[in-house]
Amino acid sequence: MSPDQTAARDAGAPSASLLERIEPVEGGRAMHDPATGELVGRAPEAAVEDLDAAVARAVAAQPGWAAAGDDVRRRAMHAAADAIEARAEELADLLSREQGKPLNGPNARFEVGACAAWLRATAEFSVEPEVIVDDGTDHAELHHRPLGVVGAIGPWNWPMMISVWQIAPSLRMGNTVVIKPSGYTPLSVLALVEVLNSVLPEGVLLAVPGRGEVGARLSRHPDVAKIMFTGSTETGRTIVKAAGDTLKRLTMELGGNDAGIVLDDADPQAIAEDIFWGAFINTGQTCAAMKRLYVPDSLYDQVCESLLEVAKNAPMGVGREEQNVLGPLQNAVQRDIVVRLVDEAKAAGARVLIGGEHDPEAPGFFYPTTLVADVDPQNPLVIEEQFGPALPIIRYSDLDEAIEQANALEVGLGSSVWSADVDRAREVAARLEAGTTWINKHGAVDPRMPFGGAKQSGYGLEFGEHGLKEVSQPHLISW
Repeated sequence: MSPDQTAARDAGAPSASLLERIEPVEGGRAMHDPATGELVGRAPEAAVEDLDAAVARAVAAQPGWAAAGDDVRRRAMHAAADAIEARAEELADLLSREQGKPLNGPNARFEVGACAAWLRATAEFSVEPEVIVDDGTDHAELHHRPLGVVGAIGPWNWPMMISVWQIAPSLRMGNTVVIKPSGYTPLSVLALVEVLNSVLPEGVLLAVPGRGEVGARLSRHPDVAKIMFTGSTETGRTIVKAAGDTLKRLTMELGGNDAGIVLDDADPQAIAEDIFWGAFINTGQTCAAMKRLYVPDSLYDQVCESLLEVAKNAPMGVGREEQNVLGPLQNAVQRDIVVRLVDEAKAAGARVLIGGEHDPEAPGFFYPTTLVADVDPQNPLVIEEQFGPALPIIRYSDLDEAIEQANALEVGLGSSVWSADVDRAREVAARLEAGTTWINKHGAVDPRMPFGGAKQSGYGLEFGEHGLKEVSQPHLISW
């Protein structure tokens, strides 16, 4: 069935809320709002047998989807973007309630909009056959074919957007996809897949929510050609081991502890807001958020004061209250990690500029916006990924030492340099060990620009033509 036929099939279907369409008839796992504790809905929980059945359906659908051709798949991406935009507010509301992020700011509405934008951008990328040799005697062309079934395992911090990062290139290249959502945010991903499947052919995209054994089976399933995973380095290691027996292709986007380095010619007031959102986007729950900031002695107090002013004017609260731009931590486990790390920094003599106090009696998994100054470079708040709304600000007197400290950790997802002199910033950027280094911004991902990690932040690239190649089988034809 073509995307156009699928759309016609569903055009006459009665309207229903997304929750009504995805919740199980009975039972299921209760999902609660991390800001209020209120019941959001109940998520179905699949067994390993359900995962096997989904993979079998995806295997059966894949040849037809590949044979449909590039133009059909391109149109399907745009149709999927249209479908998301038609239900954008409903998707954003559910996302805010389940994940906790506010509707406004770079949060729920932003994430849903990014899903549509990534689909449209991916529709327009192409991987044309490349002539490798043509010397009059020999000719060789490199083609890129579908792999088959791609298994996608997503996180809870950007559950919809990162799912699209996995789904869009895989489908565009003619693969089918079986996606396993995070157990913390299954409803958001199930709702997204429900919307996408209103315009996609049967069996091309399947979601299988469940516990760890479902993800483990997906990682080692013999009929899954590739795994795309975004999440912690620890879980990534487990997936790599599970996928080894079948030699699956892998794209691993793993944890980061991104460093930002301010140079001594920067304007503290001019850069403060961008630094703040580079660190506190999604309340700090972003793999490529800035997790540690290195500032020279000459600007240290000014940078701290400028960041403090921005922090004071960023309201935190329940996500569905329109004024808020920061929300709770998504779950108690992550909230407790932030509490521990900030408490350890305070006990070691660090100076809290704002925040730093957790009220265990307050509803929800909130932790206040926290800036921590005069923190030792080896403090756990600096060397461990906090993944929450707490930014350590480290003083330095020697730029070479700051670069050395930035590179000292085993992870290297993103980094940034802040300077009034772009050429000087580029020289520093070239010395940083990371998959991406931004200048005078941080975490600014773009569907046109390849994105991936260095060191133990993973491997493989996403986005653009590079991302399409990562979900394809290179095929050289020579004559």
